[in-house]
Amino acid sequence: MDDFRRRFLQLAIDAEALRFGEFTLKSGRRSPYFFNAGCFDSGARLGALAACYADALEAAALGFDLLFGPAYKGIPLATALACEFARRGRDLPLAFDRKEAKD
Repeated sequence: MDDFRRRFLQLAIDAEALRFGEFTLKSGRRSPYFFNAGCFDSGARLGALAACYADALEAAALGFDLLFGPAYKGIPLATALACEFARRGRDLPLAFDRKEAKD
């Protein structure tokens, strides 16, 4: 297993973002695990998560020129990832949507 995958799993478990048990999902399906990205709720956790994401994207060698964070939890994740890429020397634009129409 890649180092970034191992770091991601440990981070998710430590933050209690990844939990095991018996869960009923919004869809009504039952699952033996639940993942809540909202548990990455500090600068240190978001920074560590962004480093894992950046490592995964670099390992995948995907071509991209913009980061998109879907509302709502995706916005801080994409923002942290943009900061991590900037720290590594790649300044990427960031975009996001909103769930409600703007008045």
